[in-house]
Amino acid sequence: MAASTRLVLGPLVGAIDQGTGSTRFLVFNAKTAELLSHHQVEIKQKFPKEGWVEQDPREILQSVYECVEKTCEKLTQLSIDITNIKAIGVSNQRETTVVWDKTTGEPLYNAIVWLDLRTQSTVERLLKKIPGRNKNFFKGRTGLPLSTYFSAVKLRWLLDNVEEIRHAVAEGRAMFGTVDSWIIWSLTGGKNGGVHCTDVTNASRTMLFNINSLEWDIELCQFFDVPMSLLPKVRSSSEIYGLMKSGALTGVPISGCLGDQSAALVGQMCFQDGQAKNTYGTGCFLLCNTGPKPVVSDHGLLTTVAYQLGRDKPACYALEGSVAIAGAVVRWLRDNLGIVKTTEEVEKLAAEAGTSYGCYFVPAFSGLYAPYWEPSARGIICGLTQFTNKNHIAFAALEAVCFQTREILDAMNQDCGIPLSQLQVDGGMTNNKILMQLQADILCIPVVKPSMPETTALGAAMAAGAADGVGVWSLNPGDLTAVTCERFEPQINPEESEFRYARWKKAVIKSMGWESTDATSNGNGDSSIFSSLPLGFYVVSSMVMLIGAKYITGLDK
Repeated sequence: MAASTRLVLGPLVGAIDQGTGSTRFLVFNAKTAELLSHHQVEIKQKFPKEGWVEQDPREILQSVYECVEKTCEKLTQLSIDITNIKAIGVSNQRETTVVWDKTTGEPLYNAIVWLDLRTQSTVERLLKKIPGRNKNFFKGRTGLPLSTYFSAVKLRWLLDNVEEIRHAVAEGRAMFGTVDSWIIWSLTGGKNGGVHCTDVTNASRTMLFNINSLEWDIELCQFFDVPMSLLPKVRSSSEIYGLMKSGALTGVPISGCLGDQSAALVGQMCFQDGQAKNTYGTGCFLLCNTGPKPVVSDHGLLTTVAYQLGRDKPACYALEGSVAIAGAVVRWLRDNLGIVKTTEEVEKLAAEAGTSYGCYFVPAFSGLYAPYWEPSARGIICGLTQFTNKNHIAFAALEAVCFQTREILDAMNQDCGIPLSQLQVDGGMTNNKILMQLQADILCIPVVKPSMPETTALGAAMAAGAADGVGVWSLNPGDLTAVTCERFEPQINPEESEFRYARWKKAVIKSMGWESTDATSNGNGDSSIFSSLPLGFYVVSSMVMLIGAKYITGLDK
C-alpha cells in the first residue's frame, strides 16, 4: 500500500510560510498542486511600548524547525515517503528586520516587525535631508515612499539605538536581513557556513534596493548610512541557494524564495499583465502584475518586484496597495477587547448583527498605509449610539477590511486604466463567508476564492520546484493545474454601497492628525503634562493653592 502510494504521488515540494501571526510548513504534490499535509505554530508578537511591534527571531526559527519535523511525521503516518520531497521554498512576512551575529548565530535584538511605528522620528529626521521634504523622492529607484514600513529605517533605528549592534558592525560580526535571510542562513548552516542571501522581491521592500538595476544602490545605502557589508546577496526567486543542514530533510535544496505577497501572486498564477490578487492576512495586500517594466503609481500605490523565476529570467513587477490592519483587527477584538474568545466568533457576531447600524471602524493602529501614507492617523470607532453592541462593532471591523480594499482597488483601477472585473482573493480571512460577501457588496464586483486557499505557500513551492537543478514543477501555462473556485456575487445595489463607502471616507478623515512626532514624551513613550514646564508649574501651583485654601478654611473653623 505504502509503495503504491509513493509511486502515485511522485515528486513533492515543501514550503515554509513564515507570516506575522504564525509559521507553517506545507507539502504539495508537484504534479497536481495538491496539498498533502501541513503543520502550523502561532508566533507571539511583543508590544514593549506604544507603537512598537517585535518578535523573537529565535522563536521564529524554532517554529520553522518544529513545523518541518511535525509535517514530516504526519506524512510518514500517511505512508508518504518524505524522501520524495525534492525542494523547499520560503515565503515570509516582508520588511521585518533582523540583525544577528554571524560568529555566534544569535540575534542581536528582537526582530522589528513591519507594522512597527517607532521609526517615525527617524523618518522625520531623514526627510530633512531631502529637497522639499519629499517622501516620494526615491520612488523612481525604489518604488516606495519614505515610511516607517520599510526595512532601511528600521535598520537605521537599530544602528542608532542598540549599542550591541554598533559594536558588532564595527567588528565585522553583524549581518542584516529580512526574515527570509535569517531563515535561509540558519537552515543552510548558520555560523557554520550558512548562505546569506535574499531574493529580489524581499530586497525591493528595504528601500536600499534599486528596482531598475536589481542591485543594492550605493547612494541609497549612503543616504541611510548603512554599511553595504551588512547586506545579503540578492538572488532570483527560483534557484538553489543551499541545502538543509539538519533535521528530517537534511540535504534537500532550498530553491525558492518570495516575499509573502509575491508568493500569493505566483500561487494565484497571475503571470499575465493586468492579473491581480488580494491577500487577507494580518494586513491586506492587493497586487497587480504590470509585466517586465516597473509602473510608477500616481495614486498612492507602491511599485514592487513581483518575482524573478530564475537567474536568467527577467524580473516582473507589480503595483501594490498595502493595508496595515486586516486580520489584525479581528485579533485585536479577541486579545485586547476580549469580546470574542476565538477569531471565528467574529463571523458569528457579525452575522447576528447583519449591519453595523451606522457604526464605522477605522483600524489605523499603525497609521494609514495606501493610498494615504499618513503616519499620524490612529484607530477610531465612530457613529456609536446607545443601541450599538459588540455585534455591530464586529460587523464594522469586517466592513473596515472591505472598505480599505475598496480604497486600494479604486487607486489600482485609476493607475491601470482598466477596472478589474472580478477580484481574486486568498489568505486566512477568506474562510469568513460574511467577509467575502461584504467584500463583493462593497466593491460591486464578484469576489473569487480558490477552493485551496494556501496560495502563498503554493507560490513558494512552485518557485522551488521549478528551479534549475530541481525541475519537478512546470510553470508552462498549459501544465498549470486548473483551480476550482467559490464565487461571491454582489447582493446590494450600488447606491447603498456608495453611501456606506462615503460614510467610511468621512470616518477616515477624522482618524488623521491624532499623533505628531513633536508630541512631548517623558522618555517612556508616555505623554505627560509635567514634561511641559509652564503647564506643569501651573498645575502644581494650582494644587498647592487649593490645599492652602482648605488649610486656611480649616483654621477659620
